Amino acid sequence: MKIPDYLKKKRKIELTEKDLIDYEEKVKKYYEDAKIIAPVHLSKGNEQEILEIFQYVDKDDWVFSSWRNHFHALLHGLDPDILMEDIIDGRSMSTNSIDPKFYSSSIVGGIIPIAVGTAKALKLKKSSNRVWCFIGDMTFETGIFYEAHKYVNNFDLPLQFVVEDNNLSTNTPTDETWGGIKRQIPADVIYYSYERGYPHHGTGNWVLF
Repeated sequence: MKIPDYLKKKRKIELTEKDLIDYEEKVKKYYEDAKIIAPVHLSKGNEQEILEIFQYVDKDDWVFSSWRNHFHALLHGLDPDILMEDIIDGRSMSTNSIDPKFYSSSIVGGIIPIAVGTAKALKLKKSSNRVWCFIGDMTFETGIFYEAHKYVNNFDLPLQFVVEDNNLSTNTPTDETWGGIKRQIPADVIYYSYERGYPHHGTGNWVLF
């Protein structure tokens, strides 16, 4: 993983790798005890990378994430208890907040145009903050990403894309989908690979359809 030179560390992260793992273990237990009324998408295996990235995220920046968003929400400062309430109430895939500025969506690629619009607004307001948009490897292969990435660069918008590559789109290997991939990662995109520690949704102890 390479951090672009224009990014500078903004803060020290108080949460640890163990904190993140323990939180997801708690969600796992609630899910298996049938206390959660909707699917959950758990994170595991990318703790080190995401802890490093969030050192560069200012507390007043916007963070956009997809359905696997618990780590992002916690590291951006969402109250763990409020996040857990969202998860239990079935809003794991769509938890949002104004303070901190956090938005997530289960729609593949759905956060990208919203993130671009937010970055445009920040530039018009001459804000010193930026937008962070975390996407998966299959979303990275879609046309909406490349259109947005081109627009962000052409208009010099304060948006940082982060690609989290587990080589899976739901349960389909991304490289097989495209007949083998020779990825060309733009220099301004943060990109890292990891092995998914949980199935696409759930915990692996129930039948996965």
